[in-house]
Amino acid sequence: MQTYLDSLVTDGAAGVLLHYRSPEQTWIGSSGVAELGTDRPVDPDGWFRVGSITKTFTAVVVLQLVGEGKLRLDESVAKWVPGVPDTISLRQLLNHTSGLYNYTDDLPEPAAIVRNRFRHRDPQDALRTGLGKPRLFEPGSSWSYSNTNYIALGLLIEAATGSGYGDEVASRILRPLGLQRTVVPGDDLDLPDPHASAYLTVDGEPVDLARINPSQAWAAGAIVSTAADLDRFYAAVLAGELLAKAEQEAMLTVVPSGERYGYGLGIERHELPDGQVVWGHTGGFFGYLTVSYHSADLSKQLTLSYTGTNANPPETDQVLAGLLG
Repeated sequence: MQTYLDSLVTDGAAGVLLHYRSPEQTWIGSSGVAELGTDRPVDPDGWFRVGSITKTFTAVVVLQLVGEGKLRLDESVAKWVPGVPDTISLRQLLNHTSGLYNYTDDLPEPAAIVRNRFRHRDPQDALRTGLGKPRLFEPGSSWSYSNTNYIALGLLIEAATGSGYGDEVASRILRPLGLQRTVVPGDDLDLPDPHASAYLTVDGEPVDLARINPSQAWAAGAIVSTAADLDRFYAAVLAGELLAKAEQEAMLTVVPSGERYGYGLGIERHELPDGQVVWGHTGGFFGYLTVSYHSADLSKQLTLSYTGTNANPPETDQVLAGLLG
């Protein structure tokens, strides 16, 4: 494990941390530095921005609302989120078969991101960006990953419950599971300590983006957590602690999303070349990369956080092969 983490740093990471568990061993460690220009090591229990792993949290809340009868998977979401075409169902938002344009494809170049990094972004603005572009395909006819889907789902949660997205995640997931080191940050600029910094490269120089307003990612990618909390969360998801049987089965029903990949409702299934199957998600947020995958029987769990400059981070396949292959 240490050799693999060290190789990631050699290949360009600033720092890496890993929590890994199998029947043979439990391994927690790190490599690299928490801040460029220092020798401060990465704390393996440190906080980081989880990016699109947020989507699994969002999907769990939505599916709980389905289980409570407040929502139906195959109903149109237009009555909850005005502007979304009435041919798009809740299920199609959850599994990325809606055809909606991905609003983050229109993010500005790095210098503008750095310049405006403390600015609040309203989720309605992100939704308008996604809805303002032509649909990629007719709903249900293909698959394409779109952060716009999960912005719409965050707005749907608020419309269906009458309370804030972050409040629903906290009351339905964080507090019941005791995830005391996971937060929905809203407009909070600062990561709790300890944490490692991540960077964007502007004019050839790395700019520290640990301090940033994450609101533009919101229900699609804003959550802050730790490796231990993510392992506990995915253990609860896969063990059926958070959802009733019908919603659990729906979550784990996948559509093809790539070679050996399938996407369920806010969760991804990946089959390794040796036949191992793992479930989880990846997430990226301006220099932070998180990979969190788990076997269905929870005999193996891994969560890795990589901090760097967004230049050539490892592919998910590479991480899984390096640690599980």
